[in-house]
Amino acid sequence: MGDTFLVIDEGTSSTRAMLIDAHGRTGPMAQRSLTTNYPSPGWVEQDAEEIWRLTLEVARQAIGDNAAKVAGIGLTNQRETIVFWDRQSGAALAPAIVWQDRRTADACAVLREAGHEPHVQAITGLLLDPYFSATKIRWALDHMPELRAAGDRLCVGTIESWLVFRLTGGLHVSDATNASRTQLMNLRGEWDDELCELFGVPRAALPEIVDCAGPIGFTLPEHFGRPIAISGMAGEQQAAAIGQGCFTPGDTKATYGTGAFILTHAGDVPPVSAHRLLSTVAWQLGDKRRYALEGSLFVAGQMIHWLRDELGLFASSGECEALARSVENSGGVQIVPAFAGLGAPHWQPQARGAILGLTLGTGRGEIVRAALEAVANQSAELQRAFAADGVCWSRLKIDGGMAANGLLAQDLASLLGITVERPANVESSTLGAAMLGAVGSGMHATLEAAAAAMCGAGEEFVPDSDYADRAARIERWDRAVAAVISV
Repeated sequence: MGDTFLVIDEGTSSTRAMLIDAHGRTGPMAQRSLTTNYPSPGWVEQDAEEIWRLTLEVARQAIGDNAAKVAGIGLTNQRETIVFWDRQSGAALAPAIVWQDRRTADACAVLREAGHEPHVQAITGLLLDPYFSATKIRWALDHMPELRAAGDRLCVGTIESWLVFRLTGGLHVSDATNASRTQLMNLRGEWDDELCELFGVPRAALPEIVDCAGPIGFTLPEHFGRPIAISGMAGEQQAAAIGQGCFTPGDTKATYGTGAFILTHAGDVPPVSAHRLLSTVAWQLGDKRRYALEGSLFVAGQMIHWLRDELGLFASSGECEALARSVENSGGVQIVPAFAGLGAPHWQPQARGAILGLTLGTGRGEIVRAALEAVANQSAELQRAFAADGVCWSRLKIDGGMAANGLLAQDLASLLGITVERPANVESSTLGAAMLGAVGSGMHATLEAAAAAMCGAGEEFVPDSDYADRAARIERWDRAVAAVISV
């Protein structure tokens, strides 16, 4: 058996694949951007067939002539995005509805007003919000006749479920981390009949829930020249926590990618939040689950793309940090990036983004700096919510594309008042998927052993000792958020 793993990382903005060996060293990588469509205000869709086609393409490019060296496949993916396909033909029946989609906000409000949220939260650890998959599935069944016409041929699943089905030629499974984000799985790791009835989702269309590591299935020989075992799977945020080595209760990581997601490892008992955070499965091995407390922010890096692509404030993302450093501060500008509503701890799907505090002296530098500060401001808001739930961060491990921005990393340390740790490889989700693949293939006995062999040292950012504006900045942020919510 080889000692290299093919990691498939299917994200929101792109899909990519790379080779990572049992010591964490990266090899060839291929990446393709995905097309995202916005057919109506608040609607976000992607082409499931494009996701499959481009994922297979980059996987083949990454493997090249090295198929014989590949011991297994680790798969990580955008969570909550839901796909519908035909069990017999394997073809997608409708657009994939992306996690950022807000079309079911009214349906969630109806369920909330009917008093269902406390019970749903107790069963799933999640709040009623269009972010999660269940109401998306119900909406699709109500509005897409082709899904109802499929009858018992209908398959429904999150992205890893869709990719595994196509890779294997018909295996319909979902790992416990992704299944936990549908709002149809209870915290015992089972599809819940009561939830399926509440949301009107046919149980028969859902996949089998499996562990995050193990002999999950084998790819068809025609994909890579020989069958390759799929030996690890997890949603991208849980994979990032694994890649950051968050194995001890209290360990906390923040991923700053398209959105921003902060997870604190909670051990083997599901945490209960009184401050609108989420309880979620961190991973499942040997049918035993570890849990995490999570705060989800819907827009982070996507805001930088918006400033670049829609406002034209800079030509490439690499210019962002230099432009922000060209000014001493944001000049009083506040950006509330509620492009897809507000996530934790507010959960306001109807909120919309705003730029506040503009003057005739405001330039590109102030706006870009305000965008970076907004990411830190939202993180500080989550820090307060975690603390109110009794979880205080002693340090924060950061990853994702935005973590490469040194100004943001230092701003986080100063505003949060704790040490921020950035790994040498900020793409922790791919490393976590490789670690799961290594455990699932028997290359490493435990996740801890995989981390010891595959994770390298990182860089630390410490708080500025003279940072005196922390309280005032948090107060300004709270006022800005209140203004957006009140509109």
